[in-house]
Order: sequence, then C-alpha cells, then structure tokens
Amino acid sequence: MAKFFIDRPVFAWVISIFIILAGVLAIRKLPVSQYPSVAAPTFNLTATYPGASAQVMEDSVLAVIERNMNGVEGLDYMSTSADSSGSGSVTLTFTPDTDEDVAQLEVNNKLNEVLSSLPATVQQYGVRISKSRSNFLMVVALSSQTQDLEEMADYAKRNIVPELQRVEGVGAVRLFAAERAMRIWVDPQKLQNFNLSFADVSAAISAQNVQISAGSLGSLPSVQGQTITATITAEGQLSTPEEFGNIILRSTTDGANVYLRDVAKIELGSEDYSASTRLNGKPNVGMAVMLSNSGNATATAALVKERMAKLAQYFPSDVSWSAPYDTSTFVEISIEQVVHTLVEAMVLVFIVMFVFLQNIRYTLIPTIVVPISLLGGFAGIYYFGMSINVLTMFAMVLVIGIVVDDAIVVVENVERIMSEEGLPPREATHKAMGQISGAVVGITAVLISVFVPLAMFSGATGKIYQQFAITMVLSIAFSAFLALSLTPALCASLLKPIGKGHHEEKTGFFGWFNRKFTAGNKRYEGWVAALLHRASRMLIVYLALVAAAGLLYTRIPSSFLPSEDQGNLMVSIQLPAGATKERTDQTLLAVEQIAQNTPGVKDVFTVSGFSFSGSGQNMAMGFVILKNWDERKGAGEDAASITRKLTGTFMSSGLIRDGFAIAVNPPPIRELGNGGLEFYLQDRNSQGHQALLAARNKLIAEMRKNPMFGDTRAAGLEDAPQLKLTIDRAAAAAQGISMASIRSTLGTALGGAYVNDFPNNGRLQKVYVQAVPQARMQAEQILAITVPNGQGVAVPLSTVVSASWEAGVEQSTRFNGYPAMSISGAVKPGFASGDAIAEVERIVSQMDGYSVEWAGESREQASGSSQRTMLYGFVLLATFLVLAALYESWSIPAAVLLVAPLGFLGVVLGVFGRNLFNGVFGIREVFFNDIYFMVGMITVIGLSAKNAILIIEFAKDLQAQGKSAMESALAAAHLRFRPILMTSFAFILGVVPLYIASGASSASQRAIGTAVFWGMSVGTLLSVFLVPLFYVLVRKLFKPSQHETEMAAAHTNISPEQAEFYVSAAEQGLSEEEKRDLHNDQ
Repeated sequence: MAKFFIDRPVFAWVISIFIILAGVLAIRKLPVSQYPSVAAPTFNLTATYPGASAQVMEDSVLAVIERNMNGVEGLDYMSTSADSSGSGSVTLTFTPDTDEDVAQLEVNNKLNEVLSSLPATVQQYGVRISKSRSNFLMVVALSSQTQDLEEMADYAKRNIVPELQRVEGVGAVRLFAAERAMRIWVDPQKLQNFNLSFADVSAAISAQNVQISAGSLGSLPSVQGQTITATITAEGQLSTPEEFGNIILRSTTDGANVYLRDVAKIELGSEDYSASTRLNGKPNVGMAVMLSNSGNATATAALVKERMAKLAQYFPSDVSWSAPYDTSTFVEISIEQVVHTLVEAMVLVFIVMFVFLQNIRYTLIPTIVVPISLLGGFAGIYYFGMSINVLTMFAMVLVIGIVVDDAIVVVENVERIMSEEGLPPREATHKAMGQISGAVVGITAVLISVFVPLAMFSGATGKIYQQFAITMVLSIAFSAFLALSLTPALCASLLKPIGKGHHEEKTGFFGWFNRKFTAGNKRYEGWVAALLHRASRMLIVYLALVAAAGLLYTRIPSSFLPSEDQGNLMVSIQLPAGATKERTDQTLLAVEQIAQNTPGVKDVFTVSGFSFSGSGQNMAMGFVILKNWDERKGAGEDAASITRKLTGTFMSSGLIRDGFAIAVNPPPIRELGNGGLEFYLQDRNSQGHQALLAARNKLIAEMRKNPMFGDTRAAGLEDAPQLKLTIDRAAAAAQGISMASIRSTLGTALGGAYVNDFPNNGRLQKVYVQAVPQARMQAEQILAITVPNGQGVAVPLSTVVSASWEAGVEQSTRFNGYPAMSISGAVKPGFASGDAIAEVERIVSQMDGYSVEWAGESREQASGSSQRTMLYGFVLLATFLVLAALYESWSIPAAVLLVAPLGFLGVVLGVFGRNLFNGVFGIREVFFNDIYFMVGMITVIGLSAKNAILIIEFAKDLQAQGKSAMESALAAAHLRFRPILMTSFAFILGVVPLYIASGASSASQRAIGTAVFWGMSVGTLLSVFLVPLFYVLVRKLFKPSQHETEMAAAHTNISPEQAEFYVSAAEQGLSEEEKRDLHNDQ
C-alpha cells in the first residue's frame, strides 16, 4: 500500500482532505458532556395519598404496584419509598442495554393492570410515570421585590414549567411551590354548632360546583318555522371565594340557610405548602430541571436558558429569573481545559520531534499527520453515536503520542537510510517502508487488541471504557493508515536529498545533542551487551521487579473515580423527627449564614421540606455555589477544603442546635447517586421493622468505630412520635357511625380532600377542603371533630375514638421486594472505597438474616472490581494471539509480553510514590486504583509492547539472515534506540500537561497523567535494556522451526549484506572480548 501512495501523493492528499472534512463536520455536530451517558433506563412511578402514613402508603399502594412489576423484561432492580407526607414512589432501574421505549410500554401495561386495585383517592390523583434522572441538571429561580410568592408560583406552574418540560432533553421539572387552589378552611366547632359534618361540606361543593352542559336553542330536530339557533350557557362552576362562600350547606323553608362561609374561611391559596426555596436568604420560586435518560447536559442546559430568555419577555413587572445552580458550567469548562491540554501536548510533542529530527521538514510531516488522525477519530466518534466528553478527550490527548509514533518511525527510518546510504528521498522512502511496514501494521494490530477488550466491559463502567477504547482504536487505525499512505507520500515529496553522515555536519545545539546522543548510544550498546551475558542474574532482577510491582499494587487503595472540584457543593440538613417546617427554616437561616461567610462561596440556594433522602417538614437541602476556579487559587479554597470547613463549622459553631447539616462534594457522575457510600440493608427473613432498625443502628455504630468511615448516617426519615387513633368499633356500631364516615372525616379534616375543580384564568385548578390549622394542632382538637351518628346528629370523635402516642414509621423503604433501610457515608481521606465496601460486606455477613445491596456509584464499583483481573488477563491473551498471528510464531509474542510488567511497575511506582510524596508534604490528594488507573495501565501495556515490537521485529529479520540471537538483538537495539527514545519522549512529554493539571476536571487529568507518565517513563527505561534480553532468552528456549525460519527469510527486506552492516555498526562500541562472545553465541 505504501508503494501505491508514494507514487500517487495527490491521491493520499485527497483521502486526507476527506478525513479532515468529515472530522470538522463531526465536531460541529457532536454533543458535549462530562462523561458518557451511563445511566441505565430508569422509571419513577409516583403516587399521592393525602393523609396516609408511610406504612399505609407502602401496604396499600406501593406493595401492590411493586408485586406486579416483577417479571418486567430487563428489570435490574427496583426500590420503593413512602413517607408520612402521603407521597410514595417506585423506582425501576433496567439493565443498560434495555430498549427504553419497550420498557416504558411494558411498565405502563403492568401499572394499568393494578390501578383498579389502588385506593380511590390514589386513583383520583393518578400515578405519574417519569423517565428522568433523579439528580438536578440545574435550578431556575424566579425573584421579585414586589410580587407575591404564591402568585409567582402559580405563574411558573402555568407558563414556565410546561414550556421547560417541552425542551428537548428535559425529563422532568420539579416546582418547589404550588399552583393556586381554592382552599376551604373549615372550622369544626362551627360545623358542630350547625350540626353539620365534613361530609356535608364536600357533598355540597360537589353538588353545587359543577359544569353544566345546557345544549343549544333551536337545535335539530326543530319545529317548522324556527328562525334562530343559539348556544345556551348556564352558570355552573364557581370561580371566586365569594361564590364558593354562597354554597348552601342546609336550606330551610323559612329561608334560614346555612352557607359555606358560615362554617369556613375561603381563600385562593396554594395547592401545597410543603416546600419553599431561598437564594442567599431571600425567598423565591425555585424549579429543578432534571435530564431525561437520554438527554445531554450541556445542550439541554443551553436550550433551557434560551427558552427562559424568551419567556422572560412576558414576565410580570419586577419578576426576574436566574440559574444559580447549573451543572453544565463545570462540563463546559472541563472540556475547555482538556482542549487546552490537547494543544499543549501537541506543542510539546512538536518540540521533542524537532530536537530529535533537527529539520523543519522532517518535523513538519508528523505535525501534519497528527491533527488529521485526530479529526478522523472525531468522525468515528460521531459515526458511533458518542459524544465529546472527558474520556474521549483524554483518549485524544494520549493518542497524540501514539499517532506521532507511527509518523516518526517512518520519517526517522527514511532519514536514517538517506543519511547512511545517501539514497534520494523517493528511493529511501520505498526502502524504509519495506523495512517498517510490517512493524507499523504489527504495532497497530497490537494496540487495537489492547484497547478492544475495554469495550467489552459491562454496566456503567463499561460505557465509560467503551468510549475511551473506541476513540483510541479509531485514532490508532487512522494513524496507521496515514503512516502507510500520507506520511510516505510526504517523505518522498517534501524531503531533500542529503549526503552521508549529515549528523556530524550539525553545529550548535544540534551538534552538541548529536554528539552526546551518539556517546550515550555507544554506552547503551555496551550495557546491553553486558546484560546479554548476564541473563540469569538479570532474569532474577526482572522477577524481583515483577514481585515488587505486585506488592505495591496491593498497597494502592481502590476507588471508582477521583473526586472533582465541580464548582458547587450539596448540603444535607435534617432536624429531629417530628420537627416543624418553621424550625427547619430557622436552621436553614443558620446554614445560609455560615456558607455565605465562607471564603470561596458565591451563592447559596436552599430548599426547605425536600432532600434527596426524603421529603418532610424536618428535611432540607442546600446548594452552595462556589466562585469561579480562577478566583479560588488560594490554599483551602478548593471544593474539598470548603466541604470540610463547612461541615466542621456546622457542627462546632453553635448556630445549628436543632438537627445537623453536612456538606458533600458531588460525585463525579451525578446520575450514579449522591456520592460516597450508598447502600441498603435488607431484611431477608421478614424479621420486622424494629429488628431491621436495630440491625441498621448496629451497623452504623460498627462503621463509626472504624477509622476508614466518616459521616456515616441513616439516609431518610427517622421514626417519629405518631398519634395513634384507636376506633371502638362496637361503640361506633351502637351509635350508627360507619367506618367509612370516620375515615372520610379524618382524611378530609387532617389530610385535606380534593373535591373537584374550579376555573381560574383559563385553567382548571383544584378545590380542597380541610380543617383550619388552629383545629388540628393538638390531639384534643382532633378528638373534638364531629362525625354524624345514625340519627344525623353530629357527635365528637372522642365518643368512638381514643388517642395515644407511639413511635411510628415516617419513611418505609423496600429494595427488590425486601424491607430495607438506606445508609450513606463517606470514606475518610487516605482510605480506599473498595476496602470500605469490603468492610461493610464483612460486617453485614455476620448479621443473620440481613444482606447488603449497593446503590449508585458504590454499586458500579462493587460490580466492576471483579472484572478487572479478568480484563487484564484478556488484554494480554488478545495481544499474544495477535502477535502470534503476525509473526507466525508462538514464542516471539512471549518476548513482547514480558515487557508488560515493566510498564505495570512504572504505573504502580508512580501512583504509590505520588501518594507517598503527598503524605509527606501534607497534600490531601490521594491517587487510587480506579478507572483512570486501569485506563492508564492498559495504555502503558500497549505502548510498552510497541517499543518491544520495534526491537524484536528488526531482530527477527536479522536472525533470518543467519545472525545469532545475540547479534540480532544487539543490532536491533542499536538501530531502534533513537526512534524508541524519540517516540517515548514525545508521548511522555505529551502527557505532562495532564500530570500537572489544575482547575476544573484537574483531578481526573492528574490521575490518568500520573499513571501514564510514570508507566511510560519507567517502562521505557527498563524495556530498552531488557527487551533484547527477552528476545535472546525466548529464541534460545524455543528454537525457531525450519518453517518459521523460511517464512521470516522470505518476508524480510534486509539482505545478508545489510544484516552484516547493521551488526558491525552495533559492535563498534564493544570490546574485543564482547565481540567474540557475540560471534560465539549460536
């Protein structure tokens, strides 16, 4: 193929231009995200049962739905949660490869099967299905100095929420307020005075607030002579508090009517009062925007902002909007940082090439080829439906070194032949490509075989690896194609003829560099020759290095992904069980005050009545938005430091005396949970709630005693005092009071009853009946509420109901059908999350009848860790098989694969050493055995194999011309020393920007940069000395067969004369004794 393009350079350019155009078009269309979309299809089924306790909601609603969902195809796991606010949800999570549309259809069908079995009130409210992610993409807030909050909330519900829900990529919008509702606040004492009941009120509203369809005047069939037709309208539905006040509850013949206004206060209020939001202490109306399962964060956030900007033109006066919490900002800056790293890497690679090649024309050729290969990679990314994200961009940074390797190998070999033999560029290119085409193909095949197994990883981790691996494979493939097409064409057309010995003609810096390099090369040859004669001792040293690498590997803590400074923090606030919203709001004020006074904090957005752990009056959460990274370069102003500072201040300041507040740095991938350790403790033997509660507390106590765990706590609502009403059924029957009447009265008075709707500014809104707040604050007031007996006389509930206090369940949770309790915690700095996972499993294994189920990021780490060892083995096996096929030999691949532990040693030395350095100097950053460690390891294995191939490919050809294994290995090391160092230095310097990165997404860059930098540095240093030794050992242990020797001789491009010349050149720096030893080796 190379010969074809050397003779047709225009053809090579045409293909390259097509690659450039495809890449440019792809970049313009590719979506941008922080990480690949790893969220499995998830559906949330939400039900509302006003006034119901958590246990009632669990037993009568969620358990019914949950049982019927078993057996849905592709369902991975499901969880249910019910709280005492009368809301509950069933979350269904499917396997990543499940078709989302098919799954939604089946979930809908399963839900429809059981809807009729649910309580009537639940059916009236409906069961909502959403397929959005649970985490927030962004928060949009409406603020005003003059407008009423309830009015703004109603405006948002009518005009903003529907618009945002229609934005592409938006899965759901949660309004932390409510639209308008007609609130009928009934006074139970007045009801009793008029001998009325709550049932009478509801019945009167239902009867008198109705839409009347009256038909039309003169409609067909009509009488002869009818001359007009007209639509008839009749006043039916009521629309104002005054009209509702005129509803007649009782009418008498003497006109002494009892009206609704006589027993109730009627106002246009809110449908719900459970949540409220503030920005920097000022009340506002907040809306959380959640991504759909397939939505792209940056694109969706941009569309939301664009839509809000258009809607703002029609806002009421003095109403403005802002997006105080926006996760897409970090994504955009992260990608921008990696792009800067990519450019810096290309500049550094160019410098290395120029220093070694010492000619602008030689340097220009790889510089042209690199961006074309990268653009080809972008075109492939678009074709495979991927995105521009941190992983694909990291792959682009790393692949620069690999791409430039192929071009450098070609250019360097052409330059060497022109220098040594004085051939013109075209002939030198033909000859060079004949020598190294096989090596280029071999290197490409090996590198592809290294990365392809990464794409076979399963789960969310697999999706991350897939995008990295596919990007690497595509760019490497384009690089190999260009190395065999455009690069030789450019060499033949751009290079100028030169005479022999041009290196000696260099002066200045390049002359000094060449002299030093030549002297170093001679010393290198002497060291290699000495090692070849000390094979046994060097083999022992090699085994010791492998053992050291294995030992250090076990000392590196494991994790999933490094924690990043994402520019914002989350604060979880929880007050004691039973605390009111008023107390929660007071605590929130203290949280806001502390956060706003902390250096590095820009804004604080808080939500009262809601958190990711559960909803209730005692729950709240906050989003602390930090200043831009450029404004937080001082010590202690990074996200992790601010997190520790905030949590410490919350606990020690004395401002938060009612409950607790904990600041949390968000996880790297938000769709995998809230970060840290997340798991469920399951009751597998139905031992009951109290036993499960005791087991949970015991587990938390054990974790808190262990130094590796920090901030371990129960996630969700704790049990709280509940007022239990006991009904005397015999007394109720004796007085003619039905259970349905008692249930209806309690539900309406305490929980509120949705009766029907009323028209309000073009929208139907709900009518609620509930007792006035003053009548339901104490147990005695509840027992004083009246219910009609058999004679129609209103009697107090105390005649048939007694009240007592007891501890009750505020939140009921199940996981995969078993009663469960959620626990969350953090791993202290210096400890591994993998070790923490193992420790939790060990503790739970000693608790009879209980098991642990991991959630979020912890679930991915627990499931993925078992695949890593297998993956390493599969990578080595795939590489061995590809090499065996290329060389038609079962032994030569062994010589190549023996270098893999050297790169492995470099990676573990680098990570372990950097952790040791950080520990000595008090730097809190810890590098883990995580996804980036593994990606770096696989990359180093491939590049170490590439260096080995450069030597072994040439040594094999020399040996095919009758040279001994030692002679061949030494000559190959001599010839390939310069290109190996040049390509390795280019790669190593190319990852330096990753190694020293700072700012957004810098933790990930440093993680992968550390692994690759040290892996390649140590691997290259050791492999240039040990690869010749490996080749000699393998060839001596496994003598090449006659067929193998004939095959090698038939396909070599080195003549016997050239082989003799190369061996003689390599022997120039050896002593006579060393030369004799080489020639005597057979």
